[in-house]
Amino acid sequence: MADILIVDDERAIADLIELTLTQVGHRCETAASGDAAADRIEKKRYDLVLLDVMLPGLSGFELMEYLQPAGTPVIFLTAKGELADRVRGLRLGADDYIVKPFEPMELIARAEAVLRRTGRLGTLRVFGLEVDPAGRTVKREGEPVALTPREFDLFLLLVRNRGLALYRDVMYERVWGDIAEDDTRTLDLHIQRLRKKLGLQREIRTVYKIGYMLEAE
Repeated sequence: MADILIVDDERAIADLIELTLTQVGHRCETAASGDAAADRIEKKRYDLVLLDVMLPGLSGFELMEYLQPAGTPVIFLTAKGELADRVRGLRLGADDYIVKPFEPMELIARAEAVLRRTGRLGTLRVFGLEVDPAGRTVKREGEPVALTPREFDLFLLLVRNRGLALYRDVMYERVWGDIAEDDTRTLDLHIQRLRKKLGLQREIRTVYKIGYMLEAE
């Protein structure tokens, strides 16, 4: 779980980013201008800043001057996809550069890759369980729950998509890296084991004709 500042003057995009990241357990705040972001950065340290380039007041590039002394990781998230802009952002010290439009799962993966690389990705908490993506462990009341690598990958996928119904073939492809075709019995068996091991018989819900979903708390 990380503290993330989203700096974007497009309200709909900022709301989408916030929803995407809070659903996987991160704490998010938003700022709609460069000046508002600078005020927040002076008062609080963040684990990650998602930063648009074109902003009212200070630009995203100018805001880097506020972020560099603190060593705060930055991902530029902008419609400006020209090579010169990407190079400038990376030379200023940005950790990554994502061009709009983007897929929510890509945003999560790349944000958590930066958090993990910079040692800022903490544990995720759901239904009394502590999930450590970096250490690949799940604990209940401090005691580890023994999961196989596939079971952990499957549970992490559910945790990162809390409240969203996931299709069986999508889950199979993302965890097993293969096309499920018409046979997803392996997936069903792993879901049954997760429910039993984690005590989430009700929380991991079967969605009729779609797949599975981990209830949002």
